[in-house]
Amino acid sequence: MVVDHLSNATLYFSLHPLFKKAFEFLKTLDMKQVEIGTTQLEGDALKVSVTKAKMKTKAEAKLETHQKYIDIQIPIEQKETFGWRSSMNLKNSVNGYDVTNDIEFFDDEPSTYFTLLPGEFAIFFPNDAHAPLIGENDTKKIIVKIAVM
Repeated sequence: MVVDHLSNATLYFSLHPLFKKAFEFLKTLDMKQVEIGTTQLEGDALKVSVTKAKMKTKAEAKLETHQKYIDIQIPIEQKETFGWRSSMNLKNSVNGYDVTNDIEFFDDEPSTYFTLLPGEFAIFFPNDAHAPLIGENDTKKIIVKIAVM
């Protein structure tokens, strides 16, 4: 997992061939005016989604993992807290891996929590179980999906 400010994104370009393209696209967005929807930058290999979602309590937020995609998550409107745990320490799958939606949920507890402010981002690799959307009210955020290569 990586947590940083968008102004430092160039430090992470070497981690994946599509990170540069993803972060350069994000720089073109007016975060205050960006509209809900999905943009495919490299077909299914690189997608950027702007979503509106209801925040949850720590008890409601489930850890999730992805096998096919790396997530880059960026809060837009307000701070967002995330739970995290290494996927190597997960034991309690809710319904197994959903191949169609590339997601598996777990009832395990996060080993740590952290909070991102607008302008900051987190990169979650397949080994990073994460519980997003912890906070209050509704929020707007960006989720970048980058295919594992």
